Amino acid sequence: MKIGIFTLDRSQGKVQSIMPEVVRLLSGWGARVDAICPERRLTDLGRLRVEHDLYILKAATDLVWSVAGALHAAGARILNPYPVAAQMRDKIIAARILQQAGIPTPDTYVTSRAEQLAPLLDEGPLVVKPYRGSQGRGVRKVWDTDELDDVPSDDGPVFAQRYHKPEGLDRKIYCIGGQLFGVERVWPAKTYEEKLGRPFTISPELHDIALRCGRAFGVDLFGIDVIESDGRWYVVDINSFPGFKGVPDAALRVADYIYTAGQAGVEAAPPVLALKEAIA
Repeated sequence: MKIGIFTLDRSQGKVQSIMPEVVRLLSGWGARVDAICPERRLTDLGRLRVEHDLYILKAATDLVWSVAGALHAAGARILNPYPVAAQMRDKIIAARILQQAGIPTPDTYVTSRAEQLAPLLDEGPLVVKPYRGSQGRGVRKVWDTDELDDVPSDDGPVFAQRYHKPEGLDRKIYCIGGQLFGVERVWPAKTYEEKLGRPFTISPELHDIALRCGRAFGVDLFGIDVIESDGRWYVVDINSFPGFKGVPDAALRVADYIYTAGQAGVEAAPPVLALKEAIA
């Protein structure tokens, strides 16, 4: 079994990432795991071919997603399916899909110019985020109209949600093969221990919300960020392949999920003939 992981470097991420252990486990089970780093090499699109039985979209740069999209068009099997991952990456699309599925989300707005949000501030603060952002980068709370001057309008659409004051710590729910894990942590987390957080018990209501999020996108591997405010839950973000920090035995669980998916693909159809040096 050949597995390709789209990543930014050959180390599979930072020391705190579970991916090095995931790769070690997969390799121990007999899989060949390759890091695919479009940012570090020249890709000849004319020679781009499906060379792996399964791909994983881990990195989130425009180049990675474009190359992955090209492979998807060529018939590649991607663990976090490209169309779904692309929808989740775009907060505008993801928010609307969640709304249509009846998932509780904050009131959400999008515009091309930040100043157009000004009338909304009469009803309270907003949270403004990069529409393709991740890991909390670029997220800001806006209370007054003069703060809108600091919101960049040249990086694509401006995405904003009504701010609801959270009760308690930052909460994340991870889904691996339909099994849910709740982790709460301080925000912003500064140390590795803070990033690991601590488990919290997922209530029946929150359990239902999380599974409905997965059904809305047709996946059972994902992560969501939720907040509780005034006794109500809100889903504020969704990710197709999160870090799974704080999940018990996270590397083993994720590796098993990946291996099972890869094995199912190999057994379902003859492997695609690979051409060496597809990504030169």
